[in-house]
Amino acid sequence: MSLTRFAVTAVRNLHPVTLSPSPRINILSGDNGSGKTSLLEAIHLLGLARSFRSTRLLPVIQYEQLACTIFGQVQLADGRQSSLGISRDRQGEFQIRIDGQNARSAAQLAETLPLQLINPDSFRLLEGAPKIRRQFLDWGVFHVEPRFMPAWQRLQKALRQRNSWLRRGTLDAASQAAWDRELCLASDEIDAYRRAYIQALKPVFERTLSELLDLEGLTLSYYRGWDKERELNDVLAASLIRDQQLGHTQSGPQRADLRLRLGAHNAAEILSRGQQKLVVCALRISQGHLVNQAKRGQCIYLVDDLPSELDEQHRRALCRLLEDLHCQVFITCVDHELLREGWRTDTPVAMFHVEHGCITQTHDHRE
Repeated sequence: MSLTRFAVTAVRNLHPVTLSPSPRINILSGDNGSGKTSLLEAIHLLGLARSFRSTRLLPVIQYEQLACTIFGQVQLADGRQSSLGISRDRQGEFQIRIDGQNARSAAQLAETLPLQLINPDSFRLLEGAPKIRRQFLDWGVFHVEPRFMPAWQRLQKALRQRNSWLRRGTLDAASQAAWDRELCLASDEIDAYRRAYIQALKPVFERTLSELLDLEGLTLSYYRGWDKERELNDVLAASLIRDQQLGHTQSGPQRADLRLRLGAHNAAEILSRGQQKLVVCALRISQGHLVNQAKRGQCIYLVDDLPSELDEQHRRALCRLLEDLHCQVFITCVDHELLREGWRTDTPVAMFHVEHGCITQTHDHRE
């Protein structure tokens, strides 16, 4: 799976551009502020209908423009072509088109164009809130387990009903029991999918990390969001008064977490920033391997400022792991010489220079 053609209009400081990237390695070099990250952001918008740089939409749309538009032609794993398009305006409205048809949700984009992001904020996966790690976990489960999304939607609906009742007390006893039962059924299903995914991820992660870093005693574990020794319905009953006081449900898969520990300590408290980046890279590359196994397709990797905080040895090791995924990669850097060499001779590499929002191709992957 790869983007064969990509067009961007009115995204930040980028001039309108149409690119035909390499199906494998694409290196974008240029000074800070030139627009390299904006191009990655545009691909992210195409795949997820949202930015990774801002929760607000307005900064993404170019000054004095009414909307931004991104179009992509995707080569699917089975050889078919798919066209994706997204347009977002200043009022927050967006239109998603897949193969000429309006799409109902961003989940359809994510299904067609699986994206993995590695950027200078990636360490937040380790030291940030549990929500960030849940999103990481559920991205992987979503792409390998087709039954996950319907179960997740059932969970969200049951949680909304229960939390509304906890705040307002508007449900009768029978309705309350019915929604609690639905919440428990959806929770057990999601927990089973997450548990199976983590079991598959751990050995791939350990193997991948060993290629990047020697970290004796690093462990990855999964907390499901409630006491592992008790059924969720018992936990909900025991915490009902407290839930009513707080106005929301404290226990359940919405409180799940991934825990990375080094010995007895939280890994984020012990590891350097560079080590954290390598651990996160190993996690995200491992996810790519599992998606490849499940879908016979590949993720697209967006790697922003790869040389940052990595010495040459670790930079080359990370590039080798990305290359071994046999997927499409977009990498930004200031100095292209740091990434120009080291790829296998049969790996297609395209190089682009970005300057003041203008993108020019300096090396054709077909040469």
